[in-house]
Amino acid sequence: MSDQAALPNLNANWVNAKGAWTIHLVLIACLKILFDIIPGVSQETSWTLTNISYMFGSFLMFHWVRGVPFEFNAGAYDNLNMWEQIDNGAQYTPAKKFLMSVPIVLFLISTHYTHYDLTYFIINFLAVLGVVIPKLPGNPGSRRTVSRTRDGV
Repeated sequence: MSDQAALPNLNANWVNAKGAWTIHLVLIACLKILFDIIPGVSQETSWTLTNISYMFGSFLMFHWVRGVPFEFNAGAYDNLNMWEQIDNGAQYTPAKKFLMSVPIVLFLISTHYTHYDLTYFIINFLAVLGVVIPKLPGNPGSRRTVSRTRDGV
């Protein structure tokens, strides 16, 4: 039995909990409202900022941070990011399909409400690429990321 199967992974199990999917929609709505109340921000810019903010937060949460904040797993997940921990690394589960579709749908909505302006399109497209590509099943367990250590060197 592997160390990862010995105990439940509280770091990634919440993704399948009731209401976990709803929080993504609530966060997107809150971001949109936040950017809408800033004076001088156009609707096009507001949608693009919402898109970029969600994509940045999603990338940090699911693909950048490795390991778990809990000590009881004895380092079993230290080398895995959250995306690799969700559903024990299985691809195309309902949770992973949802988490893959949210950035794509947000990109399509942002593109529509920016009236297909080329500049906004490029910005939104690069943001969605930065989040969708790491989710693809190309190299499970060996994601291509910037090399970094815990001491910052």
